[in-house]
Amino acid sequence: MTPMLAATLPRVPPALLAPIADRGTDWWVMSEDLPDPENRVTVGSDGAIRIRWRATNTVAHRRFIREAKRIFRRAGYPIVLTRTMGIDTNSHQVGTLRFGHDPATSVLDPFCKAHDLDNLYVVDASFFPSSAAVNPALTIIAQALRVADHLMGKPPRRSTLPPAA
Repeated sequence: MTPMLAATLPRVPPALLAPIADRGTDWWVMSEDLPDPENRVTVGSDGAIRIRWRATNTVAHRRFIREAKRIFRRAGYPIVLTRTMGIDTNSHQVGTLRFGHDPATSVLDPFCKAHDLDNLYVVDASFFPSSAAVNPALTIIAQALRVADHLMGKPPRRSTLPPAA
């Protein structure tokens, strides 16, 4: 864990960080960066990738961090270090393609087929409106299976899980 602390606290000598690392634990306290139509990735005429991003949901995130710190202190951690991550540590990106029934307001239909192209289906996370601040991998897999079944003319899959109590 010392490398993580060293990255967070670059001015603190590693010898001072080691005892903290030996007695500490890492937690990611995540909240979602909500959709903003002005946030986007573009390619400039020179081929350079440009990112325009403004964090959203920051008031709720700061409140969440304060509460997490309170809980950790009550659990016996006298020192709680936090670091807010920016666009450089982004993950679980979703939402670049809107889906729906109306081609005027969406790019994909409900089976993730492009409205304007008969042979283009998009089954990654780009059609998700939100990730709910969790890893969307299993939902992507489920959607890919759903679209594959649709393409093969199979009926929708049924859950094999027992009904909820």
